[in-house]
Amino acid sequence: MHLDMDAFFASVEQRDNPEYRGKPVVVGAMPGRRGVVSTCSYEARKYGICSAMPISEAHRRCPDAIYLRPDMARYVAVSKKVMLALGEISPVVEPVSIDEAYIDISGMERLIGEPVEIGRLTKLKIREVVGLDCSAGIGPNRLIAKLASEYQKPDGLVVIRPEQIQAFLDPMPVSNLRGVGPKARQELEQLGVYTVKHLKTYSLDVLRGYFGDNGGQHLYNQARGIALDQVGTKGGRKSISKESTFNEDVIDQRQLRECLRGLAAEVGRTARSKCLKGRVVTMKIRLDGFETHTRQKKLRNATSADGVVLNIAWNLYQESGFAGRPVRLIGLGISEWGGSEPMGDLFDDPEECKREEHLYAAMDEVTKKFGRGKLSLGLKKRD
Repeated sequence: MHLDMDAFFASVEQRDNPEYRGKPVVVGAMPGRRGVVSTCSYEARKYGICSAMPISEAHRRCPDAIYLRPDMARYVAVSKKVMLALGEISPVVEPVSIDEAYIDISGMERLIGEPVEIGRLTKLKIREVVGLDCSAGIGPNRLIAKLASEYQKPDGLVVIRPEQIQAFLDPMPVSNLRGVGPKARQELEQLGVYTVKHLKTYSLDVLRGYFGDNGGQHLYNQARGIALDQVGTKGGRKSISKESTFNEDVIDQRQLRECLRGLAAEVGRTARSKCLKGRVVTMKIRLDGFETHTRQKKLRNATSADGVVLNIAWNLYQESGFAGRPVRLIGLGISEWGGSEPMGDLFDDPEECKREEHLYAAMDEVTKKFGRGKLSLGLKKRD
């Protein structure tokens, strides 16, 4: 079973603020500022507003909507209650985001009943615990369960049995499949492929020729309802990243570096709290007209040190060729986790490395007690 909370952030706001109910609610950036829609109520969606839409476009479509900044602490608290409630339905729950999870319900018919009864019980329990609606999809594997949960939103419940898979998939637009974004959809439409039924007429070899070995195989399998059927605890996050959107485009190099310094501190602190070190540093930059680029550098040794991450990200920016151009958004991240070996690229002295680790531990403790921005590391320029 795949369970998805309906318009989660907006629904929490409508639950906690009765005056918002029945009205278009948009959670994300505020009108007049840079940013996008995080989520919106179904009343707002009637105006064509959707997640990731620039807030300026959302405001143009519905200037009378209620615009709110996200209250992540409140949403996380609700999410924890939802996941605990799911744990009372099944011992195997795999959260995949703050508002959705996969649940293994195999073998539970004897305890609860048919799959549709399990879905009804789950939806009822969620409503009793947090007072919110959700949509549930049940199927033989993750793909079908996910597509089923999306099929009758909001407050939907769809069960697809093995013998119903192809009849369920065939009429669907190919854009419903996982990994089919605007570019892939355009390429498929150029081939005359608009539905899953059309996609099935192409052989694996042909799809691989157009979309590569992995992409072609992925499309071929999805068109036939082939996907993983295992549910379990996720292996952990694959990257840690932070980004900042400016209210006005920024050219000033000092301001950009200071922004990256703060982002590096957040990334480093998050990584250290999870005992993670990354071998790849990524710098992301968005210029005027939503022109977005990323640059990466792979390190010899993994790191979680703010100074290392900042210096590498700044070097990537300076080498990118974008210096001097107005910047709308800038961000950085680390990934490809490695071991806890000393940072040979930064320190040759093991004792110096230990002192660095103690320094960051002390800074993290201060930040935990007094909040972000109270203490920062003075980083000298390294050759």
